[in-house]
Amino acid sequence: MSSTLFRTKNVEQSIQDTEEPEHALKKSLSALDLTVFGVGVIIGTGIFVLTGTAAKNTAGPAVSLSFVVAGAVCALAALCYAEFASTVPVAGSAYTFSYASLGELPAWTIGWDLVLELALGTAVVAVGWSGYIHSLLDNWGWHLPEALGGRDGATGFGFDILAAALVLLLTAILVVGMKVSARVTSVVVGIKVAVVLIVIIAGAFFVKGANYDPFIPKEQPATAGGSLKAPLVQLMFGWAPSHFGVMGIFTAASVVFFAFIGFDVVATAAEETRHPQRDVPRGILGSLVICTALYVAVSIVVTGMQKYSSLSVEAPLADAFKTTGHPWFAGLISFGAAVGLTTVCMILLLGQSRVFFAMSRDGLLPRFFSQTHPKFRTPYRSTILLGVVIAVVAGFTSLSELAELVNIGTLFAFAVVALSVIILRRTRPDLPRAFRTPLVPLVPVLSVLASLWLMLNLPAETWLRFAIWMLIGFVVYFLYGRSHSRLAPRGHTPAGQPPRPPA
Repeated sequence: MSSTLFRTKNVEQSIQDTEEPEHALKKSLSALDLTVFGVGVIIGTGIFVLTGTAAKNTAGPAVSLSFVVAGAVCALAALCYAEFASTVPVAGSAYTFSYASLGELPAWTIGWDLVLELALGTAVVAVGWSGYIHSLLDNWGWHLPEALGGRDGATGFGFDILAAALVLLLTAILVVGMKVSARVTSVVVGIKVAVVLIVIIAGAFFVKGANYDPFIPKEQPATAGGSLKAPLVQLMFGWAPSHFGVMGIFTAASVVFFAFIGFDVVATAAEETRHPQRDVPRGILGSLVICTALYVAVSIVVTGMQKYSSLSVEAPLADAFKTTGHPWFAGLISFGAAVGLTTVCMILLLGQSRVFFAMSRDGLLPRFFSQTHPKFRTPYRSTILLGVVIAVVAGFTSLSELAELVNIGTLFAFAVVALSVIILRRTRPDLPRAFRTPLVPLVPVLSVLASLWLMLNLPAETWLRFAIWMLIGFVVYFLYGRSHSRLAPRGHTPAGQPPRPPA
């Protein structure tokens, strides 16, 4: 049984599957397109919100160093993703990578994890986008009925029609084609990067040196306790993260890390890239470097404009400009945040549909969903299915408490990819690698340790929900995926599906 659970799908077979006419995706993306995708998904609410939260509660002005630490953790993972994406340029990202190195059950586990995390992330971002649009409409004197805003307190019923409509619109764009999606993303990313640059440049004129004193505030221990909301590391070891001080910088890094989530989605588009061996590593690393630089610059400016202890948690950038007597910038920042969330939502939906498509093509999910559109060469069936489901979830559900599930899933994927690099280096040293992760196994090991450390700083409640979802995934795998896999022995191959010997 263990031999079937850990059967691997070799790299050559994975690449060969991409050439099947009815399951082939159109190759239309360049390195610039991938970089734009990366910047588009990374720059979201994090740069507009988390800066104030981390500075006020844990790091003070030194939050800029927290962004550097978080960026370094992501860089370790990015180097591992870059090697795999250039070696195995197949849709599915961490799922495909682990299938080639760790085996089928670990691959199913990470794929099932990504299906939830990216879908949930899309819904969360859509709801956040709807909130910004509601705010802008209210400023203009336009008010939607509360029942259509997902916030009708009188009846308890509400459907967020704006969030659902956004998901459905982006679903249609993704079905039409990746190049159209890339063009839309390029325009929107250009707008929000321009807004971020305006914040940095304009805000620099209102910086006061006194606001940086002290740059690293005096350390204060966090309140100890054993509640379910406490970080898992606190419940396990009795250690509570510090507020401020040098350790506060690392505590804040576990908060602002979430602003970087998304660069790994670039790897899911490898199969649709014209020159993946060259362009995917450029897209992953390029987008991460650009966003890290922007995050550090914004955090330096906003903590210089207003004392860290007075920063707003909800809208630190906008409120910092209000305190300087320039409320016009607050509206501009809200507009930039709303525009920015559009691309975040679309690219998360893109990544989710590609992981689902890859799992379906391998038979672990119904192969009906692995058919590509005869004209657009996109996985339209899986995209439409997921788009409709996510639109309904976003319309009916407030997902603020579930948002942390996106973070634990991403960190879990980081750790799996890093381990996969080490394993594939040993099992397949002959593979051509256009990009090689430096200092193996040191860099992958550091990536695993850094990811696990940040996971331990997540609430225990998040771990419990994650475990429940994984348990459901194991049930689905043993009832369906294991026997329907294209690597299943002949005796387990469903009728009408051609058997394939183990790779």
